[in-house]
Amino acid sequence: MKNSVYLLLIMSALSFGQSKSKAANVIVNGEASQENLEVYDFDEIEKFLNLDDQKVHVVNFWATWCAPCVKELPYFEALQEKYKDQNVEVLLISLDFPNQYESKLKPFIQKKNIKSKVIALNDTDMNTWLPKVNKDWSGAIPATIIYKNGNRHFYEQSFTYEELENQVQTFLK
Repeated sequence: MKNSVYLLLIMSALSFGQSKSKAANVIVNGEASQENLEVYDFDEIEKFLNLDDQKVHVVNFWATWCAPCVKELPYFEALQEKYKDQNVEVLLISLDFPNQYESKLKPFIQKKNIKSKVIALNDTDMNTWLPKVNKDWSGAIPATIIYKNGNRHFYEQSFTYEELENQVQTFLK
C-alpha cells in the first residue's frame, strides 16, 4: 500500500504539464544484456498484455526504486531460464521515471545481467491505464499478470520463486 501511494503521487507529479510519450528506442552504451530499451505509452504496451499465441506470458510491473520488486526479479529470471523451452515468456515492465532511464534503469539492467525482455512504461495517466491492466489494481507494485490465451490471473503481491513457479505450472497443465 505504501508503494502504491508513492507511485500515485510521483506519477501524478510527473504528469503535470506533460504529454504522453510515444515509443522510442534508447541505446545502452557498453555491454548490457539488453542493448535496446523500448519505451512505450500504455496504448502501445497493451498489446503485450493480450497476446494469443499458445505461450504462457508472465508480465511483471516493477521499478528499480521498489525494494520488493528488486528482491523478486531473480525469481523471474530463474523462471525464464528454466521454462524457456516450454513456451513461457517473461516480460518486465519498468515503471521507472523517464529522467532515470540513463542513470538508474539501464545501469541496473546491465549490473544485474537481466536476460528477460525489459520495456519501460512512460505514461503518467495512471487513472486511465491501471483499470485496463486490472479493474481492482490499486497501483501498488510489484504486480504481475500471468496469462495464456483466455486464462488470466492478476497478482498484486511479491512472490517467492516457489510461489511464482507454482502459478506458472497451473498454466502449463
